[in-house]
Amino acid sequence: MRIGELAARAGTTTRTLRYYEARGLLPARRDGNGHRTYDERDVKLLEQIRTLRDFGFDLEETRPFVECLRAGHDEGDRCPASLAVYRRKLAELDGLIGELRGVRSMVAAQLARAEAAVPESPEPRCELGGDAW
Repeated sequence: MRIGELAARAGTTTRTLRYYEARGLLPARRDGNGHRTYDERDVKLLEQIRTLRDFGFDLEETRPFVECLRAGHDEGDRCPASLAVYRRKLAELDGLIGELRGVRSMVAAQLARAEAAVPESPEPRCELGGDAW
């Protein structure tokens, strides 16, 4: 298949495919007329990249998965380098989750402090739009 068909099947653009080619992630084979040609392996490769990108992996982090597929494995995460990327990404996510828990605790404490300082009233009032400022 040609680049336009591959882009359509992969749900991307020809520009993106050329970028992946320039980065060494997508092999470009040429036919007798010099047109890029692709096959089903390339569709699978692009699906792998898209899935990882949807999970928050940067483009360079997809490289071991792509190389694993290009080496003939049925799945891109069947190689030690791919597993190492998964491990690093999980550690990164765990760190971010920890940071978010800390921020959540601080916001909850601020809310509790603010609620304790506000006198109870039977009806909540919103002073926006009035002369409250």
